Amino acid sequence: MALNNAVFASADHSTSTEDSPYLRYTDSIEVVHVDEERIFSEIASTMRHISELIDDRCRHAARSVHAKSHGLLKAELTVMDGLPEPLAQGLFQPGHSYPVIMRFSTNPGDILSDSISTPRGLGIKVLGVEGSMLQENEGQKTQDLVMVNVKTFPSADSAGFLEGLKLLERHVNDSDAFKQVVSTAARTAETVLEAVGTESAALKGFGHAQTHILGETFFTLVPMRYGDYVAKLCLEPASSNLLDLTDKHVDTSNGHSALRDAVVDFFRTEEAVWNVKVQLCSDLKTMPIEDASVAWPEDLSAYQTVGRIVALPQDAYSLARRLYVDEVLSFNPWHALQAHRPLGNVMRARKKAYAASSQFRHATNGRSTSEPASISELPD
Repeated sequence: MALNNAVFASADHSTSTEDSPYLRYTDSIEVVHVDEERIFSEIASTMRHISELIDDRCRHAARSVHAKSHGLLKAELTVMDGLPEPLAQGLFQPGHSYPVIMRFSTNPGDILSDSISTPRGLGIKVLGVEGSMLQENEGQKTQDLVMVNVKTFPSADSAGFLEGLKLLERHVNDSDAFKQVVSTAARTAETVLEAVGTESAALKGFGHAQTHILGETFFTLVPMRYGDYVAKLCLEPASSNLLDLTDKHVDTSNGHSALRDAVVDFFRTEEAVWNVKVQLCSDLKTMPIEDASVAWPEDLSAYQTVGRIVALPQDAYSLARRLYVDEVLSFNPWHALQAHRPLGNVMRARKKAYAASSQFRHATNGRSTSEPASISELPD
C-alpha cells in the first residue's frame, strides 16, 4: 500500500472516466496524517486497557468494543444478476452465493443490561470468497464487514477516535446506575435534536432509542476499496417482517437480555431478508476518504442494491453457537480481500487496535482463534 506522507488534507483527484461517473481506485487517494502511528498505538493500548479492566471485574476477557451479542445467525448472501460493471466488483460477482455468519451487538466493551440502550453493531463474515487476500490473511477465504446503525463515525479521524475511547476508558468501572443516567440523557437530547431536523453522532454514541435491533439499517461508516472503485456499504431490512420492526419499541425495563430474547423469539418461526447496498464514491471533495465524520451525499451517489442476505428460522442464540462466535471468532474490517481493503485514517487505526484486542481476548481466555472454512463449523 503506497500512501502519501502528508499533513491531513482532502486529496484533490479526479479519476472518474467518461464511461463512468465513479472515481477509480488508486493508492494516492489515501493521505497519511501527521503522527498517526503514535495515535494508532495509543488507541490499541487504550482498547487493551478497557479489556483488561473488564477482565479484572468479570474474570473473563471480552471484546473492547461490541462485547455483548444479541443474535448469532447463519444466513446466505446472494449477489444480484445483471449488475453493471462498477457494482460487479470483488466478491460481488453476479449470481454468486456465499454462506455468512451474522453477529448483532451493542457498542460498549461491557456486558450491560439492555435497559442501558446504546448504538447497535453488526459483524458479517462472508465464507468461501475467492481472490487475493490482504497479506496478513493469505490462505484464508473469509471477508469481514463491520457495521454500525449510524451513517458516520462520531469523529473525523483517529485523534477524535482516541478521545472517545479515553472517555469510555475513564468510565468503564462506573456503576450501571450512572451509565443508565447517561444513556437516558443522551437519548432524550438526541430526540430533541431529531425533532428539529438534525442529529448528533456524538450523542448517538452514548444512547440509542430502545428499539428492535432487527429493524435497524447498518453502515460501514468509513470507506473501503470496492474493486476498481471506492465505496461504503450498508445493510437494510427488505422483508416486510423486518420493516415492521423498524423503530418498534422493545421493553427493556425488566430484561437484562431483552434484545437477545427479541431476536430469538423472531427467528423461532420467521425468515428475514436484507438488502446489501453500495454507495460508490464519485467526488473526493464532497465524499472524502480521510474524514470519517462526513456523510457522503446520496444525491451525488445513491446506495444501490448489489445483493440480498436471507436468514431462515433457527436457534439464534444457542449456548454452543455463542461460545463459538463470541469466544473463537473475530470480526475485523482488515480481514479482507485486497479488492475490499479498508481505506482512510480511521480504518488504518482499526488495523492495529483490532488485532491487539483480539490477541488479548483470545490469549487471556485460553482460546485459539480460527477462520471457518465451512458454515458447518457454526453450531446449531
